[in-house]
Amino acid sequence: MSEFQRPPKIDVMQAGLASQEFAGQDLLLNYERLMAETNGLGAQNGLDWSVRGALQPGQTGQPQAWLHLSVRVSLPLTCQRCLGLVDVPLQIERSFRFVETEAQAELDDDASPEDVLVLSHDFDLAALIEDEVLMDLPVVPRHESCPLPVKLTAVDADFEEAQPKPNPFAVLAGLKVSSEH
Repeated sequence: MSEFQRPPKIDVMQAGLASQEFAGQDLLLNYERLMAETNGLGAQNGLDWSVRGALQPGQTGQPQAWLHLSVRVSLPLTCQRCLGLVDVPLQIERSFRFVETEAQAELDDDASPEDVLVLSHDFDLAALIEDEVLMDLPVVPRHESCPLPVKLTAVDADFEEAQPKPNPFAVLAGLKVSSEH
């Protein structure tokens, strides 16, 4: 197994042929889009990753290149309930099958349970890892149980409560009484 910090660019077919394995621990600060999601927090958080190449027979019996990806990271996100920080641990295990052309990838991707990508001689593992982490983020990050009570009301200091409007029928009734006298 080859040890790295930053995930390298690899030749996917060569990785499959040689059953190569790559692994490492990178820092969150090296992933611009993930840092944007965390509002710049957690830059020193470790991102553990590993990739294993393989060749497996395809539907036609011909060997196809595969990458098996594993990622583990914890991201400091904003809890949407209490607006405090919540550490969101992610554990990702995905397999990717590679085909020769973009057209073939589009055709196969809809019908396949695995993700289908296009073969490359300089496939960017770091970009794949960042994409997969972004897609695995929760839509609404939140604590299981918020550490502080959740404030359910908000009032501005200079807010004056509106006076209730009088019932129009009561106003009419008052006019009627006034005209009778």
